[in-house]
Amino acid sequence: MIPRRNAARLLAPATAMLVLSACATVPGQNRLAERDPLEKFNRGVWGVNMAADKVLIKPVSQAYRAVAPRPVRQGVTNAFANLTEPWSFINNILQGKPKRAVRNLSRFIVNTTIGIGGLFDQASKMKIRPAPEDFGQTLARWGVNGGPYLVLPLLGPSTLRDGVGTGVASYADPVRVAVNQADVDVWYKRGFVAAQVISGRSDLTESGGDAFLQSSLDPYAAARSAFLQRRAAAIVDQGEESDSDLPAGSQPVSESVPTPAGDAATSPPAPDAALPETAAPMPGDEPGAAPAPSATPLPDSAAPMPGDEPTPPGSKPQT
Repeated sequence: MIPRRNAARLLAPATAMLVLSACATVPGQNRLAERDPLEKFNRGVWGVNMAADKVLIKPVSQAYRAVAPRPVRQGVTNAFANLTEPWSFINNILQGKPKRAVRNLSRFIVNTTIGIGGLFDQASKMKIRPAPEDFGQTLARWGVNGGPYLVLPLLGPSTLRDGVGTGVASYADPVRVAVNQADVDVWYKRGFVAAQVISGRSDLTESGGDAFLQSSLDPYAAARSAFLQRRAAAIVDQGEESDSDLPAGSQPVSESVPTPAGDAATSPPAPDAALPETAAPMPGDEPGAAPAPSATPLPDSAAPMPGDEPTPPGSKPQT
């Protein structure tokens, strides 16, 4: 049996994580990252990364795309995606999302067995949707703000919060731990990481990332904006509200800047609000509605206007 003191030490971190995940209601925001106070430093790292990509990573990726047909590349992508399911399962548990965690576990079992090690995404064919999560998203769900925007060497766009999440994953992700502790030559481990990088770079080209940056006047700013928008959507599980573990009626917190007029600027008018009497009719008004009669009669000397009732022949004007 485990001594009571040791058992308490083992349960304390887990209890703290559960308490944090249960208390978190407002996701962390990225307002500081949007201002990008470290832009000068980030642009320098961005330039180094682009040079490394141009000289080494992109050419290797292009060679991989030329040699491996598309079904093979898709299988490799599926296999690496399948290896992220255990870490997603842990993070969904830490965020208090048991339904999504069950999907992670189900996908991993199905794709690892029926999908032959994840080469085939049989889980999606069985209507088991992906539920990806990482520790950066977990920190955000616990209310940790993004901090400054960072461009990490070789890893690309990130934030201080997501950078911490990446560091934690290096020591806590079950797959990475298994690879690091595997009794194999170090070059096999490096080859595994290199294969991940090459496959990810190929997927970026496949998704149109290269064309997006090439068409941008400022590729750095475009990549920053796209990254922050994608992360904000991932943190609140955008598009999966109907299958969310959040309490009914809860809505993601928007980080957009409010208008000076507040919510009233976008609120629709009351259904029974009448237009002022001087308002001219607009296209779409109720057809056939006659204008209200004028309260002040026209003088007798008023000249007739087009559309006035014609005077019957032989009749005398009223005096």
